[in-house]
Amino acid sequence: MAGIADLGPHHPAVWADRGPERVAAVLHAGIPGGGTVATITYAELAERSAQLVRALHRRGLGAGDHLAIMCTNRIEMLVTCWAALRSGMYCTPISTWLTAHECTYIATDSGAKALVAAAELGDVARDVADRAGITVRVAVGGAIAGFEPWYGVLAAESGDLLDDEPEGSVMFYSSGTTGRPKGVRKPLSGRVAGSSNPLAAFVPLTGLGEDTVYLSPAPLYHAAPLGWSLGTLRMGGTVVLLPGFEPELVLATIAEQQVTLAQFVPTMLTRLLRLDRATRDKYDRSSLRVVLHAAAPCPRHVKAAAIEWLGPIVHEYYSGTEGSGITYITSEDWLDHPGSVGRPLVGDLHITDESGTAVGPGTEGTIWFGGGERYEYHGDPGATAARRHSNGWTTLDDVGYVDADGYLYLTDRRAHMIVSGGVNISPREIEDVLSTHPAVDDVAVLGVPHEEHGEAVKAVVTLVAGNATAGPDLADELIAHCRGALAGYKCPRSIDFVDELPRLPTGKLATRLLRDRYWHGHETRIV
Repeated sequence: MAGIADLGPHHPAVWADRGPERVAAVLHAGIPGGGTVATITYAELAERSAQLVRALHRRGLGAGDHLAIMCTNRIEMLVTCWAALRSGMYCTPISTWLTAHECTYIATDSGAKALVAAAELGDVARDVADRAGITVRVAVGGAIAGFEPWYGVLAAESGDLLDDEPEGSVMFYSSGTTGRPKGVRKPLSGRVAGSSNPLAAFVPLTGLGEDTVYLSPAPLYHAAPLGWSLGTLRMGGTVVLLPGFEPELVLATIAEQQVTLAQFVPTMLTRLLRLDRATRDKYDRSSLRVVLHAAAPCPRHVKAAAIEWLGPIVHEYYSGTEGSGITYITSEDWLDHPGSVGRPLVGDLHITDESGTAVGPGTEGTIWFGGGERYEYHGDPGATAARRHSNGWTTLDDVGYVDADGYLYLTDRRAHMIVSGGVNISPREIEDVLSTHPAVDDVAVLGVPHEEHGEAVKAVVTLVAGNATAGPDLADELIAHCRGALAGYKCPRSIDFVDELPRLPTGKLATRLLRDRYWHGHETRIV
């Protein structure tokens, strides 16, 4: 049996040994002033994750095997992930937004041998387990027919340290906004569990450590929320989970839990800023040291307003599930380089033209990183090779440029580029302009079928309640608004008004769903 001294320093059992009653995570009730509905200490996290590992071993799983989890934001999700991380297994979170068919694809493609699921997802979870042939089934938060109960499974096992604790990994699937999801598989290190901290580069910039109280209002089945939650636990801090994002609840929770580090996506910042100033300022936020945002482009006026409100603690990073590179920018640097996503924090940055040749500052091209984490797309060597440069660099298929000071600016994703009459048009540039109009609440720009030019620019818009009335007059006004800032060929040829855009909980636009509305029956470049 392993001893504490045999484990890596970033292991929950190490923190439990130092302070058994130290709070590892809390789950908030979900209403301002509602308090917490569940709490777990480091001693309990260490014990329960060991119990789950033993239960999985008893049911035939071992190092290198995969387990899947379908769960809302619950403490049991953190326990399940730690079971994988301390046993050499892979854990794959599955979005609760997906259909049974989509979930089954991920469970089957990953080769999952076990499924841990929340009771409120029981019907879908049972269907997925049946279709994917998963026999090891565990239900949390209630009963699911054919699933073993969480606490019954754990109660039958010892919570002592395991005989062998190799480092495992989380294998996320890409969001699938432009095609079928791909599993991002990273090689197992072979080192003892707790040896590494994937967030190490962020520590000096965010102060991540034992006294960190990290707020996660986004779903844990996404890479950033779960990665930062697990990273906080590796550092001995406390994770505060919310069942979902609600602006005033977020502010109340920051005050109640004395949150030091919070992470949002730009749509969350927008919703916070839309609260009236009196509501925003009635909650104490003096505990905050850093507010992070990532995962989607942030309009400049939103970023500037967030800094004005919160102060120079708003930091941004650019990366991807693949982790092949990271850039980072503080408030001070962003004010000097507005629109930038920063300079390299992990990996070295390269911009190339279509031939793969490096280009100089100010020239737009494909963004590549060298020296970052190794990964492959699970079971898809073709997709893996497509993201590799001959120099060994990797890309997220994003387009941008670097200025003379080495700061990166994103312009678009190659897969999202509109090609109209042979001219490339960036949707993001148009979206940024439209988002400044007082009537616009949310906007997406895409190319739609055009008989002569192949694609024509269309904007799909939701309106701020009470600010304007949808119709031809407003569409003309919005197009004129674009013409005041953009070249004519970039301006939308048409505008549709909708009640809601198909966005994922991360804030990312579900591009495939939106494009399908217009491209059904037509040939589309995005697959």
